[in-house]
Amino acid sequence: MREVLPELLAWWEAGETVGVGTVVATFQSAPRPPGASMLVGPDGTAVGSVSGGCVEGAVYELAQEVVDSGAAVLERYGVSDDDAFAVGLTCGGILDVYVEKVSRETFPELGEIAADIEAGRPVALATVVEHPDPAWVGRRVVVRPDVPLAGSLGSPRADAAVHDDALGLLAAGHSATLGYGPDGERRGEGMRVFVWAFAPKPRMLVFGAIDFAAAVARVGSFLGYHVTVCDARPVFATATRFPEADEVVVDWPHRYLEVEVAAGRIDARTVIAVLTHDPKFDVPLLEVALRLPNLAYIGAMGSRRTHEDRLDRLREAGLGAAELGRLHSPIGLDLGARTPEETAISIAAEIIAGRWGGSGERLGTTQGRIHAHDTPVP
Repeated sequence: MREVLPELLAWWEAGETVGVGTVVATFQSAPRPPGASMLVGPDGTAVGSVSGGCVEGAVYELAQEVVDSGAAVLERYGVSDDDAFAVGLTCGGILDVYVEKVSRETFPELGEIAADIEAGRPVALATVVEHPDPAWVGRRVVVRPDVPLAGSLGSPRADAAVHDDALGLLAAGHSATLGYGPDGERRGEGMRVFVWAFAPKPRMLVFGAIDFAAAVARVGSFLGYHVTVCDARPVFATATRFPEADEVVVDWPHRYLEVEVAAGRIDARTVIAVLTHDPKFDVPLLEVALRLPNLAYIGAMGSRRTHEDRLDRLREAGLGAAELGRLHSPIGLDLGARTPEETAISIAAEIIAGRWGGSGERLGTTQGRIHAHDTPVP
């Protein structure tokens, strides 16, 4: 929903009614992840995508029907590759799409949720998308850390179970469909609840104010990271040199990272790119970073000779094999990159592969499913 929220909010604020289709579950090689949404506006405008173009036509028509009837629908799209062209799902994947009518009357909480998302406050929206009792379908609760649950799904047991599980998804930063018994029984089945987890943007910390850092910041911003460039040298660490970064910090890298960790601003989604290849900056920084148990990625730039020297210094500092094994160095995948921009793509490719469990191999030489994971690899 995040990518279509501005348009949805504008229509909602104007008192209009919108049909909203959202991917709530995917199977096999589905092209869009859970949470991807498509809007059908009051003027017939289509915004967003649930399948990259495969079934948008069918969802468009269904959304119009749902707006007219007011009854939400959970629809599954997907057939075998041999028959895919018959329904437009050419990839052969399977999508569960929940289509609902959204207006001020049906979704009064939208304004507050949008304000939380805009301010970077974590918030999750849990919606019943399937239930034996049709009266439950469409009920929703809003989940925020350290705040009582807003709304009710229909029973205290269901509310408690979904609240706890939604907080877990919010901490992990991804959306998912959860299954329960009709009254929220954890070992039952019959009720499915989709949780949109709107966590703040994951962070990318780029250390070293060099030309490669500018390119990495640009790509990181494009991928949806909140990008910070940090360097101890004020003459190089300026906002003018890094216009794509969300913030530019002048500080010693290791000291800055220690402060961010102590403040609770580093989590399991955080990625770190160390580009200085200068031991007086790199080694103290990597001593801190590699001892953190929950970072998504730590990469360091440098030649193989620089890498070996860096490892020797880190061993002397007391780091063990397990900690050193978390370091991606030399940084990036082997793309033959030469320019800063090409190198940034190489680094981003390695980060993406690590997040989703990709091999980094050419797809044409691999077998099996293209999208091996629906959720990030823990």
